[in-house]
Amino acid sequence: MKIVTSAEIREIDRVTIEELGIQSLVLMERAGVIAASHISKKYLQQKTIVLCGGGNNGGDGLVIARELCNYGFDVKVILLSPLDRLSPDCHSQYIIARNFGIDIVVKTTIDDLDIKNALIIDALIGTGLNKPIKDGLLLVIEMINHCNDVVSIDIPSGISADTGQMLGAAVIAKMTITFGLPKIGHLIFPGREHCGELIVENIGFPKRFLETDKIKCELIEKDYIKSIIPKRTINSNKGNYGHALIIGGTSGKTGAVIMASRASLKSGSGLVTIGVPNSLVNVYQGNVVEQMVLPLRDNGNGGFSKDCLDQIFEFIDRSGDVIVIGPGMGVDEQTIEIVTTLIRKSTIPLLIDAGGLNCISTLKYEERLELLNSAKIPLILTPHTGEMARLLSKDNGDFKSLCAKVEAERLDISRKFSKDSGAILVLKGASTIISTPNGNSYINITGNPGMATAGSGDVLAGMIASFLGQRVSPVEAAQIGVYLHGISGDIASEVKSMYSMTATDLIENIFMAINKT
Repeated sequence: MKIVTSAEIREIDRVTIEELGIQSLVLMERAGVIAASHISKKYLQQKTIVLCGGGNNGGDGLVIARELCNYGFDVKVILLSPLDRLSPDCHSQYIIARNFGIDIVVKTTIDDLDIKNALIIDALIGTGLNKPIKDGLLLVIEMINHCNDVVSIDIPSGISADTGQMLGAAVIAKMTITFGLPKIGHLIFPGREHCGELIVENIGFPKRFLETDKIKCELIEKDYIKSIIPKRTINSNKGNYGHALIIGGTSGKTGAVIMASRASLKSGSGLVTIGVPNSLVNVYQGNVVEQMVLPLRDNGNGGFSKDCLDQIFEFIDRSGDVIVIGPGMGVDEQTIEIVTTLIRKSTIPLLIDAGGLNCISTLKYEERLELLNSAKIPLILTPHTGEMARLLSKDNGDFKSLCAKVEAERLDISRKFSKDSGAILVLKGASTIISTPNGNSYINITGNPGMATAGSGDVLAGMIASFLGQRVSPVEAAQIGVYLHGISGDIASEVKSMYSMTATDLIENIFMAINKT
């Protein structure tokens, strides 16, 4: 399913009205009728207050008020706009609702506003908000958020449809009903949390408008993942399903490579080799069963020596299909040289995570981009917020501020960095975002807070690498990996609870995630 910005849904609305001739009031009627139907099914007939602004979102609310009245609800409309400032369609709906007999109170201040003990329908602002809420509307939203049952129309008032950020304050809804397509703000936090249950309904837009390639953002969904998971043939062997080399691990951080390699095997890799410092081989030999171990020359302190590069390239030439570099890996001069050389010279797909990303971040910003663009093979980067902030850093600025910027502008930042670097970027977090150099982005909403635990990212790296090795395209490998990773977490949370989950639990549930897809 495509995901749109406020500008994109306005354009869909415009061409539907102007080029197809479907009147805007017809679309508004359909939006209100459909929304009221959902509300009537979820809530018993009860006292209901519909809070309307003066724009078209308020017009939707007036239609809803009429329809809920027909369902037997005790409905009152509070119109928080002077009548002479209503949009044309909202004014038309005001006249109709008044003629219908709906109790409408026009208020231009919040004095004596009483909305307690009622079902609240939030039809105040909609998706067009582009500046912070202030003054009386802030107080109205605060009042709304003290109510038990709130339904928002199109998007909770105060949430940016383009970023998911709160603009001053925002309604916390139990259900949000939106039209045509989901907006970016519905799926990125904090907007996603403010929406509650999200319902998406088409109100008459042509299918071709909703599926156009001009819309560059999509939601990763189960049916799509099911269609691209690689199928297994009867006449096959382990060589058909890829050989992954996972390079990482230093003294004190030996578990990351183990988790990534196990996740890779559980996701279907035919063969997995772990490339680890020679001095730590005995530690790994006692913790692997199906995996093979490639002892790499080290610096004598549990880290890697640049002299191991010839061993890595020998592996590539002999049997490698994909490389993961970074889990549990430290950052020093020799490791930086290993990472940068692999980016420039590898002939098989490369996924860079954790320590590998931090090695790249030691370079000047322009040097980072030049390095990443020099890759001759598919390159996937899998940063979390902190690693993304380091990749973006151009000076010794405030790291916390940069992390906050990444969280506030997740989609724009991931898109731009992917385009500038030529790499596929998997920006991990609540609502993981995959961005590609051609401008496409994909949002994943599987998963839960229990996955915020050590090793979860290592598991994801192993899963994506597995599908890369199974000859799935790099973008599809990332999509499958993040979706199944989240489903594994959701299954684990049901059994172990979100408090007690560990990364190992994710690995153990990969098979169930695949079976459920």
